[in-house]
Amino acid sequence: MSVLDRFRLDGKRFFITGGSRGLGRAMALALAEAGADAVLVGRDAASLEQTAADVRSLGRQALTMQADVGKPKECEAVCRQAIEQHGPIDILINNVGGRRVPTPTVDMPLDTWQELIDLNLTSTFVCTKVLGKPMIDRRSGRVINIASISGMVANRGIGGRSYETAKAAVIQFTRATAVDWAPFGVTVNAICPGGFMTEPNIRWSRERPEIIEAFKKEIPLGDFGQPEDLGPLAVYLASDASRYMTGAALVIDGGYTLL
Repeated sequence: MSVLDRFRLDGKRFFITGGSRGLGRAMALALAEAGADAVLVGRDAASLEQTAADVRSLGRQALTMQADVGKPKECEAVCRQAIEQHGPIDILINNVGGRRVPTPTVDMPLDTWQELIDLNLTSTFVCTKVLGKPMIDRRSGRVINIASISGMVANRGIGGRSYETAKAAVIQFTRATAVDWAPFGVTVNAICPGGFMTEPNIRWSRERPEIIEAFKKEIPLGDFGQPEDLGPLAVYLASDASRYMTGAALVIDGGYTLL
């Protein structure tokens, strides 16, 4: 087998939350290009169908499931439905998440805090629990958790600290689950993106340009990442090329956390 052949995903199927936009869409298209079929999960039917059409244009199957995985019961239901109707799932990408609000800690309502913890952390737990069990039974699988450099450092000049808290927990959940599942041939790794120009950050650049500009000035490579920059890393972690890596938290941030 050649080096490049080890990155192929032919015959595999992946399940990705938040798979219709931004980083999720970019990763979905990258895995499809490498040969995998897609199960795309998201809230917006139109964007799901658009991404599914783009996956199909690459010659792969694409199934869509409309759900809000930030709601734990809805998340569990869509995962079980995916197993029953579209299994087996070989690759799980827990991508959904976001800061959403810049509310300072002292002003954060408890229900908002819990909603954001469920979005960024509980969804990862639920999907991993439900979709990971068949991987353990088959003694084969890949779990990729999209954490954030915000789980390692605190972003400056912005509130919404539920995001840092949840993403730090995702990194540690990745490590702990990796230890538990390694004997069964299931790898669990995390990607920790820095600043990427996704829709939320484009919105921040309009509403709070000072935050975005300050962030950009602290990136040694001088600019934000683009969603397609994440695709190759996701393919690596999903493929046989990374078979000996588990429990890792891989930073992709233009050097931001080096300063």
